[in-house]
This record gives sequence, structure tokens and C-alpha cells, in this order.
Amino acid sequence: MAHTHDHSGHDHGAGHVHGSTDKKRVLIAACLTAGFMVAEALGGLLTGSLALLADAGHMLADSIALGLAWYAFHLAGRPATGRLTYGFGRVKTLVAYTNGIAIFVIALWIVYEAWGRLLAPAPVLGGPMLVVAVLGLLVNIGSFFVLHGGDRESLNMRGAILHVLGDLLGSAAAIVAALVILATGWTPIDPILSVLVSLLILSTAWSLMRAAAQVLLEGVPPSLDRDLIARDIEATVQGVREVHHMHVWSLDGTSNMATLHACLDEGVDAYQAVSAIKKRLASEHGISHATVEPEFGQCADDGDEHDHDHEHEHDAASHHDHHHQA
Repeated sequence: MAHTHDHSGHDHGAGHVHGSTDKKRVLIAACLTAGFMVAEALGGLLTGSLALLADAGHMLADSIALGLAWYAFHLAGRPATGRLTYGFGRVKTLVAYTNGIAIFVIALWIVYEAWGRLLAPAPVLGGPMLVVAVLGLLVNIGSFFVLHGGDRESLNMRGAILHVLGDLLGSAAAIVAALVILATGWTPIDPILSVLVSLLILSTAWSLMRAAAQVLLEGVPPSLDRDLIARDIEATVQGVREVHHMHVWSLDGTSNMATLHACLDEGVDAYQAVSAIKKRLASEHGISHATVEPEFGQCADDGDEHDHDHEHEHDAASHHDHHHQA
């Protein structure tokens, strides 16, 4: 058959290695984050610091998010089934999108709490706050470096890194707030810095959600241009007259796929043309899985429409003639 599926064994193997190491990295980060989150929450309650409570809130959500990210990697390793023919790869993108929403909710809650603190300033214990914040920063730096060595093309890993980066910023803000309170006694710095961190996290969360939504909507990956790819195939693959009905999408933000119709010149070997198109897509455009439908003369889909219309016109004419004879 001419329109076969092309799976690159090398790409698949590389993806599997990335997935297994990323899975371990995310699990380590989840354990570190969950472990310190309890200490930071207690520290925030004892010192009266919103910055610490805000960071503990981030760490709680991040512990859950990192746990979900780990489970997504776990599911992605499962083979495809008769019902889920692409497997569970897109679970990672769903988790990335959910992570983005979770960050939004937490950041908005921090802004709301900070507004209340600015209207009615509360006492904050600067010394203990500083100790907890420094310990939190060290834990978050450890988690960040564990995750940073992973596959940053993966939306799931980007979501996990984003969560830990938010925690890192939160701990840094809490340290600055504690130092200012110890030096000057000015407690409004605590909610002000909490809001600044939240705004930074909101912008990065929005970009993550947009990237995940693009994958879920099966849009063309940002790094690719469908029309340019079609023109490139027409220009470089011998015997290809026209490329149409082309769709390009990504399964999980890293594995790119395409389907297309290739209108071939008369006498061209369909198998060789399809093989050449698939090689070109893989080598030049990073599309490892492609379904190519070769055509000679008229497009099969257009032909179906034409035949249908023709049959409809024929039936109408027959009905008219029959009515006329009657």
C-alpha cells in the first residue's frame, strides 16, 4: 500500500529515554517540594508572613502538579490500545494545561490576600521568617536543577519547571521581605513582594497554557509552517505536482505528525514518491510520523463530491423527465 505509516525507531527510542529520566526527575522534585511545603506552611502561620504562606501555597499546588506530571509520564509509557491508538502521550499536555490553570488560581488568591494585608497590616516575625525562607530557597534550587536537566521541549517538563521556578521566586521574595522587615520594621513589603511574584508567575503560566492549548486544538506547531512545507515538497520531491489537504499537528508538543494528499505526475512510481516525501518531512521538518495519500489526475475526495453532485443532478433530471412524460 502506498500510504503507509512511518515510525522512526531512533526518534521513538530517544523519546523513551527522555521520558524515563524526566519521570525520575519529576518524582525527586515532587518529594522535595512536598517535604518542605509542610515546614513552610507552619513557618508562615507562626511568623504571620503572607510571603511564606503564599510560597507554601505554591508548593502545595506544585507538589500536586509534580505528582500529576509524574503520573502523566507513567501513563505515556503505556502502549497504544485499540481504543487509544496514539497511546497516552497527550495526557502530559492535559496535565500541563491543568497546571497552568492551577497557577492562575493560586496567584489570584495571593493577590486577594495581599490586598487585605495592605489595608490592614499584620505583625510579621522577621527572624524566623528569614530562616524558613532561606531553607525554602535551597530546597527549590535543588528541585530546579534536578528538573532543568530534563527535556525542555516537553510541555509537561516545562510545566513542572515553571512550578518550581515560581516557588524559587517566592522563596527569594520572602527572604527580601524578611530582610526589609528586620532592618526597617516595614511589614507592607511582605504582601507587596507576594503580588510581584504572583504577576511574574501569571505571565509564564499564560504562555504555558497557550502552548498546551495549541497542542490540544491540534494546531500547527509554532516551529512549523504548513504551507511552506507543502511548497517545499512540491519543489524538492521529483514527480510531485501538487500537495493539498495537508494537516500538521503535534501529539504532545514534541512528536510532530502530518497527513497530506500528493498529486503525482503520470508514470511516477507512487511508492518511491511517498517514501521520498516521508524522508523529506522527517529530515527537513522534524515530522516523524506521516500519512501520505498519492493521487494521479483528480483528487479522490474531490471526485467523491463531484460524483455525488453528478448523481444528484442525474436524479433531478430523471425526476423532471418523468414528470414531463406524465
